[in-house]
Amino acid sequence: AFSAASSPPKMLRRQRHFLPAKPRRRPPPRPKPSAEPSAPTYTRDVVRRVTNILRDHPWSAARPLLLSLPGLVWDSHVVARVLKTHPPLQKAFLFFRLAASSPTPGAAFRHDRYTYTSMLHLLGEAGRVPAMLHLLAEMLRAGVDPDAATFTTVMHWLARAGDVDAAMRVWEEMRSRRGKCRPTLVSYTACVKILFDAGRAAEGRRVFEEMVAEGLRPSCTTYTVLIEHLADAGKFQATLQIMSDMQDAGVEPDKPLCNILVKKCASAGETSVMTFILQHMKEKGIVLRRPVFLEALEALKASGESPNLLWEVNPHLASEGMEYDPTFSHLSCITDRSTIIYLLASRNWSAIEQMVNELTTRNVKFESHILSDIIQASCANCRPSCGLTVLYYSLRVGSELDRSAYSCLLGQYIRNDSFDLVSKIVERLIKHGCNLGAYLLSVLILRLGSAGHSSYAAHIFGLSPADQNVITYTALMNAYFQAGEVDKALELFSQMITNEISASAGTYEVLIYGLQKAGRKQDSDRYRRERMEMQWHRQYRDKHSPEDSLCDHLFCGFHG
Repeated sequence: AFSAASSPPKMLRRQRHFLPAKPRRRPPPRPKPSAEPSAPTYTRDVVRRVTNILRDHPWSAARPLLLSLPGLVWDSHVVARVLKTHPPLQKAFLFFRLAASSPTPGAAFRHDRYTYTSMLHLLGEAGRVPAMLHLLAEMLRAGVDPDAATFTTVMHWLARAGDVDAAMRVWEEMRSRRGKCRPTLVSYTACVKILFDAGRAAEGRRVFEEMVAEGLRPSCTTYTVLIEHLADAGKFQATLQIMSDMQDAGVEPDKPLCNILVKKCASAGETSVMTFILQHMKEKGIVLRRPVFLEALEALKASGESPNLLWEVNPHLASEGMEYDPTFSHLSCITDRSTIIYLLASRNWSAIEQMVNELTTRNVKFESHILSDIIQASCANCRPSCGLTVLYYSLRVGSELDRSAYSCLLGQYIRNDSFDLVSKIVERLIKHGCNLGAYLLSVLILRLGSAGHSSYAAHIFGLSPADQNVITYTALMNAYFQAGEVDKALELFSQMITNEISASAGTYEVLIYGLQKAGRKQDSDRYRRERMEMQWHRQYRDKHSPEDSLCDHLFCGFHG
């Protein structure tokens, strides 16, 4: 009875039904990390490699290298690009033939008008006119229709070879193919130039009129051909009319046109037209090439006219007037000049030093702009000893160099921590009358002060009393503060005020920051009140001196 009473009835029990166990899902296998994607191959890189192979290897070695070169696709674009880099002619022609016989995936490569035109240009440029005509005939037999660029190329090189009649036959052939090939503006311009150069001006004018009738707008190159023809005929006033017409048409004379016309005017002694062209160049910011500049300068001097406008148009050639100094016209000087320029181009600094030392013993004077170029190039190539030799030579012969050359040389020795040498160089420069200017001196003082050499900075400051203004005073104060010589800085400030040099906002900035860094808060607050009073009075002044503006630019916000 007890067991029956204690056990629960069957109707109250709930049977448990368990679901079948599901198989455990395994995570999908992680893909193996693939290799890094290869860098893309650009056409310009492939063209450069092909050109280097053609230039640096004989054909027997170049052919297998080209066939196995990765990334080389034998198509019209790549082949034409390679030919336009002007590889050696024989290997360029063999490459041209190899392209047609190379195994190309998908389909065999066939030359088109672009590759044929590029190869025709190389043959014509090399003077191989029969080979050029033979390749043109092969192109026609292959069923490749020449375009205007092809005909223009052949026409141009035939005329350059002296066969103007053959060039005009090519022109007529191009005109007869108007359905397939229409002459372009470049074609018309080339034909007009060929006829003008051959003395067939009437035919050239007819071609020009035909071009205008076709609705083609003349370009600056077309106008240049016309103007050059008129200048050769001595019709300089007509050239001015053409220039006016082209400007009315919205075509501005470019640098090649102005150089050609100035050269023609200088050769003919036509200085009035040259003056008009130079005035246009001055307005448009166009400069002359150096040989044309020298011819124009000689023409102006021969006619007794002032070359001031020529100098204004070409300020970068201001030192070229020294070419006419008898000092530089001697044969030995010309030889020395050519040798120096060659050594400079080959970066042979030891040879330049030796030659400059020899020039020093002979007391031969040299152009200052070349000496400046040597100093800047030697410093850029970390050979300041050569620049220092050139500097001492220039001081001995009395040639004043560009300030950029001084800055390069001094900056190189400052970076090398040769502060003693920097001080000696500046001392010699100032003693020989070289004006470094307040800005360069202040930068030197700042750099010396940043390096902790306040004594060298003070020495350089005292070398040039003429440049002692608010900029250099403030720079030296900063150098003293950098060296921890606070009393010397305050004494220098008092000296500046005694010399009636007004302090600027940059000066007070250096004082306040230097005193705060030295822990002299009371003096710092006093100068801060002085700065506020100075700025309150300055706001009623319309103009500030250039020295104050430069000092504020250098030192406002400058903390060491």
